[in-house]
Amino acid sequence: MSSLQKYKKKRDFSKTPEPKIQKSEAKTQKYIFVIQEHFSKRKHFDFRIQILSSLRSWAVPKGIPKNTKDKRLAILTENHPLEYAKFEGVIPKGEYGAGRVKIYDRGTFENIKKDKEGKIVAISKCFKNGQIEIFLHGKKINAAYALVRFRDDKTWLLIKMKKRKNDKKS
Repeated sequence: MSSLQKYKKKRDFSKTPEPKIQKSEAKTQKYIFVIQEHFSKRKHFDFRIQILSSLRSWAVPKGIPKNTKDKRLAILTENHPLEYAKFEGVIPKGEYGAGRVKIYDRGTFENIKKDKEGKIVAISKCFKNGQIEIFLHGKKINAAYALVRFRDDKTWLLIKMKKRKNDKKS
């Protein structure tokens, strides 16, 4: 099953305004991210980052951590098309994820995970290894975050990392 098949299978595009899957490859070296407030059965945040040609997505029930002491549960969900980074709207009642989706922040991110030799580890390998470290360059958030897998494949922690010397205020 392709990385976006679960996304497609859960939606009726004749009823939902969510973006359809486009046959496009990412043609940029800048990775995109989006954080969306999702007012479904229970309000949560969707944290999405580009890995290869789709958005890997996590549902974060208690919101994005604002300080380094907070660790937030992040549940891995199905991949979304890159076009979803621009989506705001209402998913109709009866459809998967029904409720309002509002962009909280979006922008680009920099992969900052390094190996023992100090070289950047490919973002797809970071995901596979269950340890992602990124710096978000958003309209609201300019900070480093880590996503760390634990327990099982779907259970992760979202952690705000300590500031580095040259980090902007967020």
